[in-house]
Amino acid sequence: MQNSTEAKKNKGNAVSGFLSYFYGNFIVLLLGFIQTPLVTRLMTTDEYGRTGMFETAVSVIYIFAILGMDQAYIRYYYKHGISRERLLKQCLGFSLSIVAVLILVYLIFADRVNDYLFGIGTGGGHFDVTALVAGYTLICVFERYFFLDVRMQQNGKLYSNINIAQKVINIALILIFARVMGNDFRVVLYAMTLSWGSTTAFLIVRYFVKGRKAQEDPADSTGGNDSSAVRENYSLGELLRYGAPYVLVLLMEWLLSSCDRVAIRTWSTFGELGVYSAAMKIMVLLITFKTTFVAFWSPVAMEKYENAANEECVVFFRKAFDITRFLCTLAAVGLILFKGLIVLLLGEDYRGADVIIPFLTLMPVFAMLFEITNQGIKFKSKNMYLNIASAVTIAVNITGNALLVPKYGGAGAAAATGLSYIIYFAAGSVFAEKFYPVGYDYGRTALSALLLIVYAFAATFSGNEVLCMSLGIAELAVIFFVERESLKLCLSYAGEKLKRYG
Repeated sequence: MQNSTEAKKNKGNAVSGFLSYFYGNFIVLLLGFIQTPLVTRLMTTDEYGRTGMFETAVSVIYIFAILGMDQAYIRYYYKHGISRERLLKQCLGFSLSIVAVLILVYLIFADRVNDYLFGIGTGGGHFDVTALVAGYTLICVFERYFFLDVRMQQNGKLYSNINIAQKVINIALILIFARVMGNDFRVVLYAMTLSWGSTTAFLIVRYFVKGRKAQEDPADSTGGNDSSAVRENYSLGELLRYGAPYVLVLLMEWLLSSCDRVAIRTWSTFGELGVYSAAMKIMVLLITFKTTFVAFWSPVAMEKYENAANEECVVFFRKAFDITRFLCTLAAVGLILFKGLIVLLLGEDYRGADVIIPFLTLMPVFAMLFEITNQGIKFKSKNMYLNIASAVTIAVNITGNALLVPKYGGAGAAAATGLSYIIYFAAGSVFAEKFYPVGYDYGRTALSALLLIVYAFAATFSGNEVLCMSLGIAELAVIFFVERESLKLCLSYAGEKLKRYG
């Protein structure tokens, strides 16, 4: 009886923990539906396309700057007796030294790089763009570690509030800079840099204030930071040996998520890139859910693996996978079903986004499912197998973009990207199951993938809205039937919450 009560308590804590992360991202989602139409109505498709290249450029610099040390921070954070303060200093200090070198290299070649990325020509006169790229990259490094510290403490409320604050500041800055600069892609660059900079500064100040209080009152510090409990530390070399393989993993993921934009930039126009970027922003519904889940799941999964019995872990991971698959598939079908209404918000110049959205829904769905199945690779430190799965997927993605983008533009890039993520999930999950057998239900997962592919294909290429709506409703009925166990669990949890607050 006691075990049953404890299990229910743990289950409730897990769900409550997830919801504490999700409520903030849900508000961010609503703010995103304000921000995206606001930007698309202030900017032409060409200018908006340039903002997408800014995010792409910063992402690749960031990957080499972090060098996988954030993954080492996650992996060793819950180790018994570890000094978390020393761990953060090691990881952050090394990343800052790397980013300083990378920024210096960028500054040397900034003129040519900016011309390719933004099409603004050579000859100087765009110092602020160079400063924004360098500044935002540096901010991203600080943000990664200090935000990660909040996640590892499983402080969902603070995580949510910071996300809300960042989005509110971002929208306010867009309005301010748009009045001054008008239709200029730098409006978004300034807003992104300053909004992330302000929230990151708050997290840094909070961290040091909290650390000073802990020194003044040792009873207020956690076991991991209590110097009297420290018995184990890891050298920089050990941390690098664990984290360095993630560079290839992250680079592969960057290629996987950026090949589409690079392909459109190469074989199409900034206008088409702007429409594609707008469609990607509409994916904020599923991407928000994915971001929330990853923020919650990574520390929970690692802590579960370190402290719980294997049988308990297997049941926990399997149930999490089933529920996540159900919710993701449901959200993806719903997003495709109502894509026409959503695109109306963007403005007349972005109407083409309705044929780009369907295949893009596959990306966050299978990326999130892979976040569950790939834990087996991380637990056993077999990170090279993530590289193998990524390499296979990148080859498929590049081939798909080369074949489809010249003919179908953004819709072709979306199809290549969405299908590549299914391959990434399948290949990586095979390796993960080999090292850490869980027995996930891949049969129903394959069915979900087939349903989404068929619906995405019809919604992209048929042009028949009646057919698409009928197909969407039919697929919802199939999902509810096939996933009826997960549906019952979700309804049961919702019912308990209504009774409690009713």
